[in-house]
Amino acid sequence: QCVLIKTIHWDKFLDGWPNLFIDNTLATLLSATPLTARGPTQIVIFDIHALQERFYFGDFVIPRLESAIPLLLRVLSNFQEKVNIAFPDEGAYKRFHTMFQAFPNITCIKIRDGDKRIVKVKEGKFTPKGSHVIIVDDLVMTGGTLIMCAKALKAAGASKISAYVTHAVFPQESWKRFTSRDVPFEKFYITDSLPHAKDIASNSPFHLLSLCDVISETLLGFDLLQS
Repeated sequence: QCVLIKTIHWDKFLDGWPNLFIDNTLATLLSATPLTARGPTQIVIFDIHALQERFYFGDFVIPRLESAIPLLLRVLSNFQEKVNIAFPDEGAYKRFHTMFQAFPNITCIKIRDGDKRIVKVKEGKFTPKGSHVIIVDDLVMTGGTLIMCAKALKAAGASKISAYVTHAVFPQESWKRFTSRDVPFEKFYITDSLPHAKDIASNSPFHLLSLCDVISETLLGFDLLQS
C-alpha cells in the first residue's frame, strides 16, 4: 500500500485522551520503527511528491526513493504509433524527463488571466501534432490540471491523449470526471499504490499497472547487495 506523507490529527478517544489534535506526520510515526538485524529499517517510497519530504524521517529509518515509471515504459515499448511524453507543469518535467529520453518531451505551463488559470503548451523543440501524447505525473487529486493539459494538447494537434500517474488519490470519487466523453483520454494508467485503485481501474479509461513486480525487484536487489 502507498504511504502518504501527510499530517495526522489524533481523534478524541472515549476515555478523553488529552493529546488531541496535535500534528504528527506519518514520517515521524514511521521513524519510530525499531532497528533491524542489519541496521536501520528502509522505507521504500515510490515517486515521492517532493524530494524534501525525505528529510522528514528520523535517523532510525532510511527512506529509499524508487520510481514506478518503468511500468509505464514497459507499456510504451509495445506501442506501434508515434508517442510523445507531456508533463502538466515544470515540476513534473524536472522530476521525470530524464526517464523519457527516448521520447519527444512536451511541457504544459499554467498562465493566470485575472482570476482564471489557463494551461497552454510550452513552445519547444517538439509539438504534439499527429502523435499519441501520454501525460505523466506523480499523483492526481481532482484531475483539473490534467484535463486542462489534455485539452491544450488536443487543441495543438495531438491525435490521442492518455495519462499516467503513480498515485491515483482522487478524493471524493473525483475519478468519475474522467469517465465522461467530454474528457479526451484514450487510456489513464494508474498503479495500485492506493487501496481503491483496483476499483477505479474497473472503469474506462483507467488501466491498472501493479507495483508487485517492481516492489519484489527492489527488495530482491537490496537483499542481493546485502548478501
